[in-house]
Amino acid sequence: MKEWTQKEKKQLVIFAVVNFGMTILMGILMGISFYRGNDVASFPMAQMMYPAAGVIFARMLTADKEEKLPVKFFVTHLVTTGVAVLLTIGGIFTSPEMCYLIENYVIIAGSVIGLIMLLCEKKDVRERFGLRFKGHHAGKSFWMMLLFLILYTARLVLAGLTDGSVREVAAIFAEPSTWGMIAALAITFFLSYNAFWGEEYGWRFFLQPLFQKRFGLKAGVLLLGVVWGLWHIPINIFYYSPDTWIYSILIHQVTCITLAVFFGYAYQKTGNVWVPVVMHYTNNNMALVLTGSTDLGNNVYGWKDVLMLFVINGIVFLPFLFSKVYQEKKESVQM
Repeated sequence: MKEWTQKEKKQLVIFAVVNFGMTILMGILMGISFYRGNDVASFPMAQMMYPAAGVIFARMLTADKEEKLPVKFFVTHLVTTGVAVLLTIGGIFTSPEMCYLIENYVIIAGSVIGLIMLLCEKKDVRERFGLRFKGHHAGKSFWMMLLFLILYTARLVLAGLTDGSVREVAAIFAEPSTWGMIAALAITFFLSYNAFWGEEYGWRFFLQPLFQKRFGLKAGVLLLGVVWGLWHIPINIFYYSPDTWIYSILIHQVTCITLAVFFGYAYQKTGNVWVPVVMHYTNNNMALVLTGSTDLGNNVYGWKDVLMLFVINGIVFLPFLFSKVYQEKKESVQM
């Protein structure tokens, strides 16, 4: 374990102020909108953009004069985030449904324009800021994403065996329309990746290496999972499960810690932040395939749900914590 440099400390402060400051501020407004009886679905979408915005401000404000930044791509993300925030706030006082719809189009526009801007950046700049789509580990990246699909399916099967719904799950995947929707998800990724990149660029690219440097490979990624889970608290309280928000917070702790282990494993194996971006996108959007609904709010949870998730995710994802990528390297002793 090593100490953070002064520059890293400054970047962490800026990241925390932007990311968690926006989350808290918008969380308060989310509560106001919730108690006004509004639909608050636009708030979680905007919140996904904050981590990357925090990284962008941190890197821009601490960059050396001669350092070249992917300014076009970064500015596109900041503008997209700003417009999403304004629309979210506007939904408190006007039509939240209309603002949410427009926000979706803003994310699509930001994703498409961002992709164009990213391709306009020089290759060495994309490489330095972890933005390359492929590299020496392109094949490994593909297999990691495929492995996540297998593990995701295994998680569904285990859950189905636990609650007796395994036949229903099998029936869903037996439908040709299900595979059509999965294929559509692969295409629509390029129209909505911005939000998922918004999280993963903050958690995996920026915060994971810093936490692992200071606290160790295993403790660092587990701590990251805790922080990632706590970051969801406003959404837990006012969107996911207003009536059982304590259980929702616990569920997100289990989810974020276990996924942080596997996402972190995949990121360390490939060095490609787009791998966890695709995984995050897949994890969130498979709910649309399985339920046919994009509404994830107003769930009711209990201790049984927390325990079942802990057991299933523990079986599926936690074993990767004991893989070689999380083994600390012994420093040689000079005699």
